[in-house]
Amino acid sequence: MSWGFLCDLLSGVNKYSTGIGRIWVAVVFIFRLLVYIAVAENIWKYELDEFECNVKQPGCENVCFDHFFPVSHIRLWALQLIMVSTPSLLVVFHVAYRENREKHHNRKLYKSLGEIDGGLLCTYLISLVLKTGFEIVFLFLFYKLYNGFKVPRLVKCDIRPCPNTVDCYISKPTEKMIFLYFLVATSALCIVLNLSELSYLIFKYSIKYYLKSYVKKHQ
Repeated sequence: MSWGFLCDLLSGVNKYSTGIGRIWVAVVFIFRLLVYIAVAENIWKYELDEFECNVKQPGCENVCFDHFFPVSHIRLWALQLIMVSTPSLLVVFHVAYRENREKHHNRKLYKSLGEIDGGLLCTYLISLVLKTGFEIVFLFLFYKLYNGFKVPRLVKCDIRPCPNTVDCYISKPTEKMIFLYFLVATSALCIVLNLSELSYLIFKYSIKYYLKSYVKKHQ
């Protein structure tokens, strides 16, 4: 697939993000998307062809591969990238709604279309919660589907049509495990950044509204 749309989306969201949000965009773009396109795709490109079992029984290698790798690491990583990036569309759509509203009324209704306040603040917070939720769900999926964050060198398979328990060997297990750890580390970093930004915005605007109400009360 072409990743151009995702790159354009991240670039567009960057204009309406806080400082922490811009760091998140940089991490996703440089350490996840570019690493995926430049390196990771090639490592898992021929994983089924390079999966070997010490028996030539027709169908045995296929069923063993499907059992130990129900979903390809690289496809699950791609799906994760798409899912954690799409909540940012909510912010882009909200800004587009503001632009359309100003055009409809033919006057300026907002100090700045991309300023995070009011309804846009709620949309931004929802997008952060969704991104964090998707990150956690996919980390859980990786852990459950592959019995932990590891790529074994050897797996034993006794599923039909294999005639008995056979040894199956995974190609480049160390290289794949390094990139799997890298994936988990960057995903965890993104969770920390999302939670930090969420806490920052809630704290900032709570203080802001408290001060406003305090001033009004004493006036």
